[in-house]
Amino acid sequence: MVAQIIDGKLFSKKLRKQVSEHVNVLKTENNITPGLAVVLVGEDPASQVYVRSKGKQTIEVGMNSYEYKLSEDTTEADLLELINRLNVNNDVHGILVQLPLPGHINADVVINSIDPEKDVDGFHISNVGLLATGQKSMVPCTPLGCLLMLKNFHGSLTGMDAVIIGRSNIVGKPMAQLLLNESCTVTITHSRTKQLEEAVRCADIVVAAVGRAEMVKASWIKPGATLIDVGINRVKASDGSTRLVGDAEFSSCSEVAGAITPVPGGVGPMTIACLLANTLVACCRKYGLEDPDIIPN
Repeated sequence: MVAQIIDGKLFSKKLRKQVSEHVNVLKTENNITPGLAVVLVGEDPASQVYVRSKGKQTIEVGMNSYEYKLSEDTTEADLLELINRLNVNNDVHGILVQLPLPGHINADVVINSIDPEKDVDGFHISNVGLLATGQKSMVPCTPLGCLLMLKNFHGSLTGMDAVIIGRSNIVGKPMAQLLLNESCTVTITHSRTKQLEEAVRCADIVVAAVGRAEMVKASWIKPGATLIDVGINRVKASDGSTRLVGDAEFSSCSEVAGAITPVPGGVGPMTIACLLANTLVACCRKYGLEDPDIIPN
């Protein structure tokens, strides 16, 4: 068996196209332009790359992009003051504070200071609670991207057995809730789960989000299962070069799984596309408009 590749680059391109079309309608029919504000504190190289990419793609879909780059020694109070200004700015419909933050800033305090209706990362405690109880919320971007790819590939997920490897607040826990909402039978596992391999081997859907390079082996995967690899790990080769790999060993798992996302080019591109989709949704809700259908055909 050779797994079908779930192409996140192609899928995210379709999603961004849909977002752009909805933005054009908002502009022409309602004279509204969605706005996304991204706040970066410090000089983390990876974060700088992400912020540049987010800004570029925000503009490409026709939205307004607002970037705030603050120094490493910015105080928590000053950051909270900026967020408060963005909360009341009617031109800003989505607010994202790039993580990680410097150690002297409490990330939970910062995240929970964002207006929940503008929390396009879906991390505010109010949105976490709404998602957990099956109510309308802002959904974290990476799990949302995983769900959209799964639904696009399978159609209905009802009755499927899903195993998530990883219990983070950013991916594992919201992913479990989203799959429960789709009537899957969901098991959350992690690095300390006893008989982890046996648990994974029972799954129709495996979401690997544990943060360990190539931890998931082909022997863990049920033949024909769908493997969504959220991991992004940089590993060094014997010649000193580095490469990006996922949490699953792609070369072997792709010979057993029915479908698999590559790393890079799988979940990663979907995260930013879903951030734009969330900003669009937040904008529509602010003006009492119907949520857009953001799942590409």
